[in-house]
Amino acid sequence: MFGFEWQQLVMMAVGALLIYLAIAKDFEPNLLLAMGFGTILVNLPMSSALDHMAGGKLIEGALDMLFRGGIANELFPLLIFIAVGAMCDFTPLLSNPLMFVFGLTAQAGIFLTMGLALLMGFNIFEAASIGIIGAADGPTSIYVANRFAPNLIAPISVAAYTYMALVPLIQPPVIKLLTTEKERKMKMRYASVEVSRTKLILFPIAVTIVAGLAAPASVALIGFLMFGNLLRESGVTRRLAQAAQNELANIVTILLGFSISATMTGAHFVNKNTLLIIGMGLIAFIFDTAGGVISAKILNLFLPAERKVNPMVGAAGISAFPMSSRVIQRLGQQADPNNFLLMHAVGANVSGQIGSVLAGGVLLAYLGG
Repeated sequence: MFGFEWQQLVMMAVGALLIYLAIAKDFEPNLLLAMGFGTILVNLPMSSALDHMAGGKLIEGALDMLFRGGIANELFPLLIFIAVGAMCDFTPLLSNPLMFVFGLTAQAGIFLTMGLALLMGFNIFEAASIGIIGAADGPTSIYVANRFAPNLIAPISVAAYTYMALVPLIQPPVIKLLTTEKERKMKMRYASVEVSRTKLILFPIAVTIVAGLAAPASVALIGFLMFGNLLRESGVTRRLAQAAQNELANIVTILLGFSISATMTGAHFVNKNTLLIIGMGLIAFIFDTAGGVISAKILNLFLPAERKVNPMVGAAGISAFPMSSRVIQRLGQQADPNNFLLMHAVGANVSGQIGSVLAGGVLLAYLGG
């Protein structure tokens, strides 16, 4: 009917589901709304939104042009990093550098899921692209997938952004399974350490240099993120920092969602690999959360009583900022209404922003991205 193939109808239903999740459930609406509507556009028979033949000539489709101009050349994810960097306040992390440990250990899901993908029959580059979903960082997932497995960008993007929105549902049961009520009630003393403006300015510069020397392939990723933060902390580019947080973030997010939808055609998306990728994306988020909690417990074995860490804070080391830190605060207050873990969790959470980008850079460096 009307020239539809069944795969197209399935994808139009997927597009409608993404729109529903964005509007009714408020799951990553800024991206999923554009992605869902774009999915409907590209699955209409003979859609002019994609490249097509007309009068014997190849006519460029609008969404395919956006994909080539923003995703294939990695422009949109990098611009998003500037916006994310401008939104990040690293003061809680610099006040308590111990939290940086969790920004690294909570990336365990990336590499564990990568191993699982290899066992499922994906090649090393596809496995790395699937594992990076565990970064809990949409732009990093898109950037790495575009280098290693462009054919998997659509399901990887959908999984990454959907599970980021579902962090408040995914993390609590995993955390409760791995902690006791006594551990969840554990209070942490927040020693307010003044962080000078000089430290806040030098931090993004130092991180970029160190990361660039350790993993040159991460320079674009970490550099754009830290440049956005430098706009924020320099104190002399407030208008640019505000523009990065608002206008740049909003415009690029719309274009990013539309661009990704160019790959969400029935012919490319409807297959068993898509279901496997979405399933392994969930596993990656679970492994990330578990890795953060377990690392906090191990760390506590070596810390004096007054410096012990509430194990839940470790779970905030994923890159889903600020959702994960809010989850930890809520769980802490459920256990004890007088337990305030937000600032500690924020420190771990912003360290996860750096950790996820470094993990992506490591994969690019060692796999030849």
